[in-house]
This record gives sequence, structure tokens and C-alpha cells, in this order.
Amino acid sequence: MARKVWFITGVSRGLGLALAQTALAAGHMVIGTTRDGVAPEGLSGPRLNILALEATDLEGVALVVNQAHALHGRLDVVVNNAGYGLIGPIEAASAQEIERQFTVNVFAPLAVLRAALPHMRARGRGHILNISSVAAIAPAPGAGLYAASKSALWALTQSLAQEAAPFGIWTTTVSPGPFRTDFLSDHSMRRTAATIPAYEASASGQATQALMARAGVQAGDPAKAARAILEIVEADEPPVDLLLGAAALTRARARLDRFDEDAARWEVLTRAADFTD
Repeated sequence: MARKVWFITGVSRGLGLALAQTALAAGHMVIGTTRDGVAPEGLSGPRLNILALEATDLEGVALVVNQAHALHGRLDVVVNNAGYGLIGPIEAASAQEIERQFTVNVFAPLAVLRAALPHMRARGRGHILNISSVAAIAPAPGAGLYAASKSALWALTQSLAQEAAPFGIWTTTVSPGPFRTDFLSDHSMRRTAATIPAYEASASGQATQALMARAGVQAGDPAKAARAILEIVEADEPPVDLLLGAAALTRARARLDRFDEDAARWEVLTRAADFTD
């Protein structure tokens, strides 16, 4: 296995931290980002570099990517992991909250990959992994804007996979289900400032309560997820999509089944929309 240079955003905790630790343990070089540029507890070593990155500073994001490239003269694997979830009814979210959700979860990863792609194209190889969520495929009530941001990331990754392939660049969307990290804490989740009492007893409120009740008991193991990501990076033909966790697989399959059912039920109406000549 050749030693690779990994660039991973958001290594302070959770999956990002587990991925950085696993890549280092496998002998790779890791350039991780945190908001303050300080390595978190449990992450150290001579093959580690930590850079400060503020996801809302889009011009700064590109500068950090180029700084990372300059450290070793290449970026073999780029992982857009940093992000957070905005929780609450869609109606309750302010324009500022929506803008920030999309800036961090969509526009910052886009800035990363746009800065990294020229370097990868020049070498004729590389792998970009965008950490999305099963919510992108099967959105739930109470987190619609988070799901929308992750859906946007999923969609652009699907297109990028086709655009970048001729240059020897692999592209993968990683869609985890619930993992036992602190994602459900204030570090990675924010509630809308406004509340609307009418939603509290609705599907939105119930879904939020069920989500928070899973904190600390999620089935997903971040260390195993990290090992799975390393495995696909070493594969001869990495997947365009990788679901992580049995819950993600079940939820995605249920949504795809519903899609197929709707398509079959309304197929006549769908086909009738075409010209007949």
C-alpha cells in the first residue's frame, strides 16, 4: 500500500477524528483542519499537520487547500467532512440560519474541491470523498434544511464523479446513518432560534425528540466507518456511493422502494407528458 497524503476537514471530533487516526495508523500522511488550528486530544505524530480553517470564510478555504498542497507537493485524498446540522421545522429557520447551513455544508466543501481539483488533474490521480448523510437520500421531518444541504452535496458529487473520472480522479459520496459521536451535541447540531409551538406535537417535533433520544446509543461505530473509508480508497474501483451503517442501508432502501412505487403508480401520467409526434 502506497503512502498517501490525506487532507481531511473537521478532525476535531467524530468521524473526522476517527478517520485521521485511522489514516495515520495505516502509515499515511494526514493534513487535518480544525477551527483553531490545534490538534485535538488523541491526534498526534510526525506525519500529522493541522491547519486552521473557518468554513464560513470561503476565500480562506481555498488558501488553506493550497497551503495543504504545498506541505507535501500533492493531495492524494481529499475528504470534505466538516459540517453541522440545523434542527427545527423549515418554517422556523431564519434566512441567516439557512445561509449558514448551506455555506458550511455545501459552499465550503465546494470551495475545497474547486481548489484541490487543479492539483489532482495535474497529477492525473486523486480521490475526493464528500461526507453527506443518509438524510440526503431519505430526508426526515425536523431536519429538512440539513437534509437539503446534504442533498445538494450528494448531487454535486454525483456530477463531479462523471466530470473528474477522465482525469483519473475518483469521487465518492459517503452517506452515514447514526453514529456514536457527539454529532447530537451543541458542537455539531444547532436548533433554530425561533420555535413554533404548533410543530411540537407534529411529525417534526416527534422526529426531533426521537433523534435526540439516540444520543450515545447510536449503532454506528466511527472507527469501523473510518476503516471502511480507507478500504474503498485502496480499492481498484471505488464506489460513487458508500452508505455506512445498517440503519442507513435500511432507510435508503425504504426511500428507493417508495420512489419505485410512485414511479410505477403514476407511470401512465408521466409518459403522457411527452409529445406524441
